[in-house]
Parts: sequence; structure tokens; C-alpha cells
Amino acid sequence: MAYIPFPTIDPVATGRKIVELRKARGLTVRDLQNFFGFEEPQAIYKWQRGASLPCIDNLYALSVLLEVPMEEILVASAPKLHIVKNEQQAAACCSLLFLPFFRPAAESALPPILAKGA
Repeated sequence: MAYIPFPTIDPVATGRKIVELRKARGLTVRDLQNFFGFEEPQAIYKWQRGASLPCIDNLYALSVLLEVPMEEILVASAPKLHIVKNEQQAAACCSLLFLPFFRPAAESALPPILAKGA
């Protein structure tokens, strides 16, 4: 089995992308506020700062308004490899399927399951 890092979204970069796409369409924060029917613009500002992300319904609506696919709005985070240093950490954070492959970091670089996909 090849190692596939868990995908995550970079909220700050996504917020910058929302600002960029909004401005490219000539829209203001007030325009988005009215489109979504929000009483206040705080949600839009939170999206733009990366303090929160739009829910899936709002993300879809935003993609329609900005005339781009949802995937163009979202910015992926760089994958991170978490090094597990001891068996207690492995038991606390990892699947039970991982534990048979656990070897302390001092003994080996990557567990065999990860080394195959590297």
C-alpha cells in the first residue's frame, strides 16, 4: 500500500484566493454579503482572513457566483509527515494497523508501509 498524505486545506491561502477571485469579478464584500443573505459581513471577512472556511453549501454558491469550480477556490496545505518517536505516541495517534510496523525513529527512517510508497 502506497502512503498517501491526508489532504488538508490551507485556510489563509484559501482566504487570499477568495479575495483574488472576488476582486477579479469586480465584486465587493457587500456584494457577497447580499448574495448570501447575511445580515452582517463578518462571515465574508472571516473567510478572507482564513479564520474560517465556507460550509460546503456556501462554497458551492461562492463557486457559482465567482464562476470557478470549487477546487479553484480551495488551496491545499503542503502535506506534512508526522514522525512518531515512541510506541505511546503511535498508540495515541495512529491506526492499530500501523503499530505492527512501529520501530523507534532511532532504529529506522520510515516504517516499511511508508517506505514502499516513498
